Amino acid sequence: MDALKLDAVNYKELLRNYINTQDEQSLYGAEQISKTFIKNSIPPEEIVNFHIQALTELYDEIPEHIRHSMDFLLETMISYGLAHQEYQTLREQQSELKSEISVAAGMQDTLLATTKPVIDDLDVGVISVPAHQMNGDYHHFIKGKDGSLGIAVADVIGKGIPAALCMSMIKYSMDSFPEATMSPKSILKNLNRVVERNVDPSMFITMFYAQYLPAESKLRYSSAGHEPGFYYDAQSNTFEEIETKGLVLGVSADTNYKQYERIINKGDMVILLTDGVTECRQGDRFIESEEVLDVIKQYIHLTAQELVNGVYKHFERLQNFQLRDDFTLIVLRKEV
Repeated sequence: MDALKLDAVNYKELLRNYINTQDEQSLYGAEQISKTFIKNSIPPEEIVNFHIQALTELYDEIPEHIRHSMDFLLETMISYGLAHQEYQTLREQQSELKSEISVAAGMQDTLLATTKPVIDDLDVGVISVPAHQMNGDYHHFIKGKDGSLGIAVADVIGKGIPAALCMSMIKYSMDSFPEATMSPKSILKNLNRVVERNVDPSMFITMFYAQYLPAESKLRYSSAGHEPGFYYDAQSNTFEEIETKGLVLGVSADTNYKQYERIINKGDMVILLTDGVTECRQGDRFIESEEVLDVIKQYIHLTAQELVNGVYKHFERLQNFQLRDDFTLIVLRKEV
């Protein structure tokens, strides 16, 4: 006797016992045979069919309306079984996709890892938190042999695995550039060529690149359409938006980028960020830039790292611990 016929026989006997006794032992048997059905992948319509066959064999005459109701239930279960099978297939595919994304996120963390630099006269704070598993933001520090520090902050317009692959390409392109080309305008010009040749036109990358020269207390910087940061003047206790202009990476192969520079004095701060900071939302309301600066002021007496951590926690609470976008914030404070 094959497994299907054996299941049908067992079901009929359990049903007979329950009809005659209504005892808990029969119900326990139903629970056990349910596990057998699952193990043997018996679809729900086949179980209903077992029930109809068992009733037909147990009773010579079944009221017509009961037979019709059983036929109706059988057709319903056939449709249900098909829909359930499709649902299970989709769940399995979703589980596989989540697993692949988890692996990709781990690889991204490894590939894009960067170390917060230690510079004698500079206090550095950095935090970068993805809204989902894959991070569409990118930041990177490059220390030059001359003691200079390169700081890159970028954002991919487009998320997921393509964005992660794109950022990996950006990082390794930057690492391959000779140190002589570390000036911000040169970095962006070279990266623009790489992106224009290798990235799908539907994806855009914004980037702010700065180079700090400790010997001169000078910051050089250029932007490729990136969110403007802020400069804090300690003497006047005021903030100002960092003026930058530049086309996003990859639009035109011949783009040149303007380079700016300014002297950083003791206590001054450079604040670099992505739009996940300035476009935080409280409900349906986008916050204003002034609100971001007001929050920064609350933590300005702390170290740079404590400051960025405090700002992040503030906006995390503001959004009910559900980030709408990737959040990256870097603070550089001149100490000497």
